Amino acid sequence: MHTIIIASLMAAAFAAPQYKYGAPGGDSSEEIAILRDSREQDDYGRYSVNVETANGIVLAESGAPGANGAINSQGSFSYTSPDGTPVFVQYVANENGFQPQSDLLPVAPAFPHPIPQFVLNQIAFAAEEDARRSKSGSSPSGTYRAPRYDN
Repeated sequence: MHTIIIASLMAAAFAAPQYKYGAPGGDSSEEIAILRDSREQDDYGRYSVNVETANGIVLAESGAPGANGAINSQGSFSYTSPDGTPVFVQYVANENGFQPQSDLLPVAPAFPHPIPQFVLNQIAFAAEEDARRSKSGSSPSGTYRAPRYDN
């Protein structure tokens, strides 16, 4: 009986989690002063935000209501990265999505080779077919019919 109790206690002790993580540490306890914090909004939904902090972070954004209840915004932000690189990003956000611009953002490489003419011809032919189909009003039915096999 004692063996079962001791074995159970040992199993429970070994099964218990053995976490030995320290408390999370912050980068610093230094408070950064906010030098400017200007936020304005009018009755028509237009707004502007201008914020600047003592460590060099700057944010400027303005926006107004757009089509279909969307908000059209534009602005910029800047800061110095931990490695000392100055970061400046301008952006527009509207019905076409968020469109940032910065020298630090990656750019897609150029297409590695010219597109062959037969591919361009196929693309043009498909566009013509789509145009003809839209003019005639025909479109796929969207219904599925089981194939018929004549034996």
